[in-house]
Amino acid sequence: MADEKRWIQQAEADLSAAQDSLKTGHCEWACFQSQQAAETGLKAFLFSRGRTTIVSHSLADLVRAAETLEAVFAALKPEAKSLDGFYISTRYPNGLASVDPPARYFDPSDATQCIRFAQSILNACLNFVTP
Repeated sequence: MADEKRWIQQAEADLSAAQDSLKTGHCEWACFQSQQAAETGLKAFLFSRGRTTIVSHSLADLVRAAETLEAVFAALKPEAKSLDGFYISTRYPNGLASVDPPARYFDPSDATQCIRFAQSILNACLNFVTP
């Protein structure tokens, strides 16, 4: 199986996990899994276009790389930048300015928005990579 297929399949699984986490009230994990779904989807797209090494975890950077190959990704910059903010803050208590840990800080509205943004990015990737 080609690398991009494995990556896009994992992206879909990550998004499904985010939806499950939201349903069970683990909003911080839903946010992080959404970020991961978008990251993994973008990497699948980049692998499908011949990239062999991708070290960034920044969705803004990955979208910038993707838009050099397909202009449609340029419209996803706001979603990518927003999801970048959930990479660290959702997992580490010292990743927030709040005294609350991530499990108490993030709420269903945060998770719902993250899932929506990740779905938009993943949909764009799925236009170019078949699972």
